Amino acid sequence: MKHLYIIGIGSGNPEHMTVQAINALNKVDVVFVPSKGEAKAKLADVRKDICTRYINAVGVKIIDYAVSSRDTFERSYTQSVDAWHAGIASTYEHLLIESIPDSGTAAFLVWGDPGLYDSTIRIIERVKQRGHVAFDYSVIPGITSIQALTASHRIPLNLVGKSVQITTGRRLAESFPGLADSAVVMLDGEQAFAKINDPDAYIYWGAYVGTSDEILIAGRLADVSNEIIATRAAARARHGWIMDIYLLRKGHDFEE
Repeated sequence: MKHLYIIGIGSGNPEHMTVQAINALNKVDVVFVPSKGEAKAKLADVRKDICTRYINAVGVKIIDYAVSSRDTFERSYTQSVDAWHAGIASTYEHLLIESIPDSGTAAFLVWGDPGLYDSTIRIIERVKQRGHVAFDYSVIPGITSIQALTASHRIPLNLVGKSVQITTGRRLAESFPGLADSAVVMLDGEQAFAKINDPDAYIYWGAYVGTSDEILIAGRLADVSNEIIATRAAARARHGWIMDIYLLRKGHDFEE
């Protein structure tokens, strides 16, 4: 039976690769690398750099494949994501059928960790449910952007004895401030932090965390919000894409 490895590769620094991930990478016949257009070519380059650095096995093929963008026209968020995932599942199915030899192995290299705000696992499950190709798969965890963010800012993720919520920009207002003392926000294309009106909130923001392009800003939200917005826009224009994350926090250690 064919076998697939879903490997977390960290948030952009090739040195984030774990020993387990490197060992898995050296078991495969094929590595699939997604292409998301010229603007995001660096994302593919990082994956290929990882392969060059860490694959010692002979004859491993690197196969590029195109990833379509999500169509949001006259669709709700969940409808557009569902349709997008269905299309990617068809692409994955084709790759598994056409590019992996019988009893062969392959790998998808997933940014960060496959279990945190990434859909590779659920898309692979769609492929299995279709039943057109027999395969099994393993998941190799990776260093998350959350870990990279807190390490770069030299802060713990949580306040002592307090909760942390991981959410998206679309959901931020539902939880912070109020439900969580600390909120990690991912996938925020609208800078939802700018809508939080709380003089006691602090933000720890980072873009391209863990990489040579890393940008960090921290401070009282009311003081640095505009700086983050301007910095983010300039970085996106310079690189053609941006991947950022932030932690919002209210309160202090040992407060009841």
